[in-house]
Amino acid sequence: MEFIISFLNDLVWEYILIFVLLGLGLLFSIRLKFAQFTYIPEMFRVLFDKRSISARGKKGTSPFQAFTISTASRVGTGNLAGVAAAISIGGPGAVFWMWMVAILGGASSFIESTLAQIYKIPEKDQYRGGPAYYMEKGLNNRKLGIIFAITITFTYGLVFSSVQSNTIRLAFEESFNIGKWAMGLILTAIVAIVIFGGLKRIAKITQIVIPVMAFFYIILALYVFFGNIAQIPEMFAMIFQGAFGFREFAGGTFGGMILIGVQRGLFSNEAGMGSAPNAAATSEVTHPVKQGLIQTLGVFTDTLMICSATAIIILFSGEYMNTDLEGIQITQLAFETELGTWAAIFIAIAIFLFAFSSIIGNYYYGETNIEFIKKSATNIFIYRIGVLAMVLFGAIAEFGFVWSLADLTMGIMALINLFAIFMLSKVAYAALKDYRIQRKQGKDPVFYRDHLPGVTGMEYWKREQSSEKES
Repeated sequence: MEFIISFLNDLVWEYILIFVLLGLGLLFSIRLKFAQFTYIPEMFRVLFDKRSISARGKKGTSPFQAFTISTASRVGTGNLAGVAAAISIGGPGAVFWMWMVAILGGASSFIESTLAQIYKIPEKDQYRGGPAYYMEKGLNNRKLGIIFAITITFTYGLVFSSVQSNTIRLAFEESFNIGKWAMGLILTAIVAIVIFGGLKRIAKITQIVIPVMAFFYIILALYVFFGNIAQIPEMFAMIFQGAFGFREFAGGTFGGMILIGVQRGLFSNEAGMGSAPNAAATSEVTHPVKQGLIQTLGVFTDTLMICSATAIIILFSGEYMNTDLEGIQITQLAFETELGTWAAIFIAIAIFLFAFSSIIGNYYYGETNIEFIKKSATNIFIYRIGVLAMVLFGAIAEFGFVWSLADLTMGIMALINLFAIFMLSKVAYAALKDYRIQRKQGKDPVFYRDHLPGVTGMEYWKREQSSEKES
């Protein structure tokens, strides 16, 4: 099984996905006039926009809650264990390629999340949407939507949940010497309590846990950063030299370094993968572009801030050269080297909260896509049992196998979504143009589907549905 997965991984990543991912990110950036940079102030403005919620009675989640649900999935093992794995395998230069995935991927994230809002559908007290929905309604291809829905449910709800639980187990094994079975059963029980509580409980948990833990983690990272500020030029030199260095060319490791950097970068920030749009669609906003901007901010928060902080600490410590450690254990020892024994315990607790929130965010992605295929309480119940089984499996499985399986399913999912957003990208460009015009007129942008003449498949955004948005 390991051989087959490794072979398929090489085929998908080395020959197809790495070029498609970076190439489309660059194309989108150019066509959007690099909105992922020029609209950064606007991202913060719309993040806390409560105008739609107050006007329409809290049908969906707030923009900030949608941001935290998607960030809950992004911020986790990729930021701590994934960065460590990238550096230990690809060297310091892998960090540069993680940055590139975030910089170019910010445009892809904008496209997919804007499309998720444009093609979302109202349902009771919430909205549903995402790639499966814009494939069906935008591309008029329900079969492709079903294929994607199955892929993301398997990837996120099942495989990625096992990655998160595997990392939690390794961290607690390192710091508290807790056995794999004990950790697996404890984690499975806690996840069960939450996922049977519904989306509103997910939103409430993630909007508290993620900002608090990210804040404390970044504070610690900044403390280490400024405590070693004299070495900062050397650290950045290591990253850039490693990314383009002669040693990597001569040693034949250049391609592998780019590959691992892109893989771990995509796993961490999910830009263009098709996961975050599921959370973006749940938000109540007056214009789809607002959620596109917010999710772009999520990509930058994840990689350029949190992943970079982890990378710098690992490079300071030099622990990435320790071949006896795996993933999160490298990060733990790096923090312990810089701050003392207590820091490794903090990382174990942090990774528990980060990874646990990722499991919850991942679970929601699977649920909304099962609902897309067929609404069935029985299917949802079976899915929940499957999630719990994979959480337990991940806690007892081997590190390498779990991550390889995740890379493969993640790559397949990304290819399907990238094809769809490329085909629908003109719709997102037009939505951004409409947003820009309204902002230049001094308005807080409001969207109706007749703003995009010729675009079909929008079930929401009718004027009668949205009549209160301008009040």
